[in-house]
Amino acid sequence: MRKHLKRIALTLGMGLATATVHAAEVSVAVAANFTDATRDIVPLFEKATGHTAKVSFGSTGKLYAQIEHGAPFEVFLAADSKRPKKAEGEGLAVVGSRFTYARGKLVLWTPEAGRFSDGEAFLKSGDGGRLAIANPKTAPYGLAARQVMEHLGVWDTLKGQVVKGDSIAQTFQFAATNNVAAGFVALSQVTAWKGDAGSRWEIPDGYYPPIAQQAVLLKKGEANPAATAFLEFLKGPEARKVITGYGYGVE
Repeated sequence: MRKHLKRIALTLGMGLATATVHAAEVSVAVAANFTDATRDIVPLFEKATGHTAKVSFGSTGKLYAQIEHGAPFEVFLAADSKRPKKAEGEGLAVVGSRFTYARGKLVLWTPEAGRFSDGEAFLKSGDGGRLAIANPKTAPYGLAARQVMEHLGVWDTLKGQVVKGDSIAQTFQFAATNNVAAGFVALSQVTAWKGDAGSRWEIPDGYYPPIAQQAVLLKKGEANPAATAFLEFLKGPEARKVITGYGYGVE
């Protein structure tokens, strides 16, 4: 009987040791617009795989600059396709690992109800006050905001009223705290907002190029099973349900 119990204990011990060996941590760089979705996805990923994820948020451009300078990120979730493709070209990412995990949507928003009913007319009036956008040089949503205003022919008129956030997260903060009249933000941020609905204009897709948000496996994560598992999980039904729940499109 004792020998039988010892064999069971040994078997269980070996199983636990194996699980410990296979469980790993992945370091993920995530575009700021995808913050809320990521915070919902990570616990699901950890529960499903046994791996853990350490996440850093920021503007796509700034995260990429960190990657170029050797930051220990293993997976990159950008807010565009430009930087992941560039990472492949510069030998920083695994070629063939890149895919679109979400299609971003831009809105003009303020928590103030009745601020505008027609966002296009509000912008064209030119007297609405200061407008927040993310820095177009580093944030794809900021670039899209500028492209919308250029499409409407109001950029030259309004650029003096524009306040630039370091990232779309800071841009949303400017709008949410009423430091500006309105902000060009991600639909996902407005979806996650717990306050009053305010005023919003969901900008037609044709007013700016598609925001194809792509993920890529970085070279530093090529040998890490948690990194590849994270990307596979991102393609799966649990993650996609979260992603669409925040207003993103998926392929």
